[in-house]
Amino acid sequence: MLGSDVMRGYNDMLILSLLAERDSYGYEISKEIEKRAAGAYCIKETTLYSAFGRLEKQGLVAAYQGSETQGRPRTYYTITDAGRQFFGEKCAEWQVLKRVVDAFAKEE
Repeated sequence: MLGSDVMRGYNDMLILSLLAERDSYGYEISKEIEKRAAGAYCIKETTLYSAFGRLEKQGLVAAYQGSETQGRPRTYYTITDAGRQFFGEKCAEWQVLKRVVDAFAKEE
């Protein structure tokens, strides 16, 4: 299981990736991250919602009220144009980081 220290800095990328596919809400995003990571990473609720706040403050996502569930409106998130651009930049950064780490991560 990957620790939060390893994933710090890439949680935003994971969230933006899913929102680039379609609008979603917190619980659904957390479950999709766990599913795609095949259980190797589970984003904590506090990490997820602090990321939403940060992304919204930076103008990378926008929140809106969706349908009610058990009496409360569900908050959905959508990626903005700035968010799509930022996501592209993070993907390019990841490719460079992966090449650098792969150059050292060799089993003897």
